[in-house]
Amino acid sequence: MELKNVWLRLKEYFNLMSDKEDEHEVIEQVRAGVMFRGTNLWILIFAILIASLGLNVNSTAVIIGAMLISPLMGPILGMGLSVGIGDSDLLRRALKNYGVATLISIVTATLYFLISPLGEAQSELLARTSPSLFDVLIAFCGGAAGVLALTTKSKGQVIPGVAIATALMPPLCTAGYGLATAQWNYFFGAFYLFFINTVFIALSTFLGVKLLRFRTKVTPQSDLTKRGRRLVMWVVVITMLPAAVMTVNIVQRNVFDRNVHQFVERELRQTGTRIISAGVEADTLHVVAVGRTIGDAEVADARSRMDYYGLGSYGLEVIQGGDSEDLELLASQLTNFSTAADAEKARLGAEVQQLGQQLEAYTRYDSLGVEIDREAALLFTPVDRVGVGRLSGTPTAVVTLKPGAQLAPADRSKLQVWLEARLQEEVDLVIK
Repeated sequence: MELKNVWLRLKEYFNLMSDKEDEHEVIEQVRAGVMFRGTNLWILIFAILIASLGLNVNSTAVIIGAMLISPLMGPILGMGLSVGIGDSDLLRRALKNYGVATLISIVTATLYFLISPLGEAQSELLARTSPSLFDVLIAFCGGAAGVLALTTKSKGQVIPGVAIATALMPPLCTAGYGLATAQWNYFFGAFYLFFINTVFIALSTFLGVKLLRFRTKVTPQSDLTKRGRRLVMWVVVITMLPAAVMTVNIVQRNVFDRNVHQFVERELRQTGTRIISAGVEADTLHVVAVGRTIGDAEVADARSRMDYYGLGSYGLEVIQGGDSEDLELLASQLTNFSTAADAEKARLGAEVQQLGQQLEAYTRYDSLGVEIDREAALLFTPVDRVGVGRLSGTPTAVVTLKPGAQLAPADRSKLQVWLEARLQEEVDLVIK
């Protein structure tokens, strides 16, 4: 009885049907989001450009902004919903608009990267070129959250989060980068990641529709429904296979790197010795060490233990001794050179700043002199022209009087005071 009560309580907590949105409203909302024309199309183009800029300058915030405004989820949700309810017309429209949106996105990104002056692939871009099973899980869970938000009344802030988590936009931009730079491994890796996201968001939408018992247009026993299910199953399996192979390779590489690290740390590291690097090349583990020399007996003992770390098929070469001392000396010389270069750079920077200030002090009178000339003619009637400049030290103001005019001593003093107040420094006054 106790277990039955617990089970009933759990069913009550996890029940989705009580919060289910009106089916007709959900279907119409998805149907409207499937279309790509007019405003939706322009928003897609601008989102692609923003995402491409973010990848180009390696800005995570810009990439997130592009994902938030991207309308790419619409056709994908449409595909999953249409298969779930057996709506072949909606499926055709979703597939058509999905193809159009994908093509426009790749073309836009390719054109951007063709004209962009920044051609180097940054870390944000490289992260979209090697998909794995983890991306499959992200797409499936993100799509599941998205379809639940779409088909229930308590939407909250789920849809923006789904847009960020599933990251449809960056892989398409990366594919455009691969085309623009003729790096086909980038193109195929990024497009495969986009396809993974598409398939598993659509799959989670299909399962969500079935879980919420949406009414279908065809009977569950019809040939169309059976073919649709088989097609979904085969697409999912085929999509997962390359990701599974990549995941196995990633895991094996991580295990190997961890074994190398543990071997070096446990068998070769000693007090007074610093391991500079350790890497495998041509079936041999090359270790570069500086400081206290690792003895031949210690190297031989470490070599005998390599099989314990899964490195039995590799040889071991430890570069040290005189070579390591040369490396240490070279590192010291490079450090000293870098310090001297930084000091010289700071000195030159200070000189450039000082020269800039001096140049500004000499050139500020070009625009200021025009204003003073105009104002002086209005304030002092005998004055015809005023020129201001700096030859050295204190600036000089040359005042030309009108023909036959005289400047009284009191007016001369007022002119002197006015010029110094106007220039905010002492002035040598010359009257002609």
